[in-house]
Amino acid sequence: MVSQTEQLLLALMIGVIMLGMGASLTWRDFFRAFKRPQAILIGFASQYLLMPAIGFSLAVALQLPPAIAIGLIIISCMPGGSTSNIFTYFAKGDLALSVTMTTFSTLAAFVMAPLWIFLYGSRFMTSEISVGMSSVIVGLVVMLIPVVIGMFIRRRNANVGALLELLGGILGVVIILALIALWVPRNAPLLATTPWQVYAAAVGVGVIGFFFGFLVSQGVGLGFRRATTVALETGIQNGPLALSIVLLSFQGELANEIALIPVLYSLFIVITSSLVTVFFRRQNELRQQYVGALL
Repeated sequence: MVSQTEQLLLALMIGVIMLGMGASLTWRDFFRAFKRPQAILIGFASQYLLMPAIGFSLAVALQLPPAIAIGLIIISCMPGGSTSNIFTYFAKGDLALSVTMTTFSTLAAFVMAPLWIFLYGSRFMTSEISVGMSSVIVGLVVMLIPVVIGMFIRRRNANVGALLELLGGILGVVIILALIALWVPRNAPLLATTPWQVYAAAVGVGVIGFFFGFLVSQGVGLGFRRATTVALETGIQNGPLALSIVLLSFQGELANEIALIPVLYSLFIVITSSLVTVFFRRQNELRQQYVGALL
């Protein structure tokens, strides 16, 4: 289902995007984050309490086969994807908070992702289907390396770092489009015969994440703009990392079956995120106009 060319593009995409994210960060970003711990804690809880529970609940409610369910659990337990930073920017959310939350969720993933994959995934694991924790950690380490390199480049030369951040975002989008153009036509028969429950899980996990991330944030009084940011951070998971972990952990047909949810999630999250972003952007603009009218 995922060819060697697509695996190469996937690895390149992860490297480019994470390098660009690292180039956008300085140590001061982390220090500033501690000045607003409430938003970081709410984002962390949404990422690592809500999302794994949502993935597990969908797997049980839709009665997914074990291999498909494991794929859903893996994507649910991933850290936030850097794609959320792009959508937060267009939604007029809190971009600094978005980048900080993505970084913190990535660092926390070394503990939280293996923990939740084991706890929630154990119900669906068999002698043939077992996710090695070492594979999860290796995938996370590989992802973190370009972030550190990007931060080092930014520290040495801020202008080069800014250029690298821009190029990382552009190249990341280009590679994503190339992957879609390659994968969808080649797997059209598979997509035509995939049960509706699998599509519901792949789309639903992100949409439900948006809803509850926003609802919880509003409930604790974060304000609409920050709630927008937390919602996007919650619903947008690191799909490429999930797919990499699947390909590191499994082989052959089993790998293809487990990878189906991460692949479909990565395709549909672009669509659902775009729709949600249009709504959030309009609402944030209306609130800005209202505040401006009062001044």
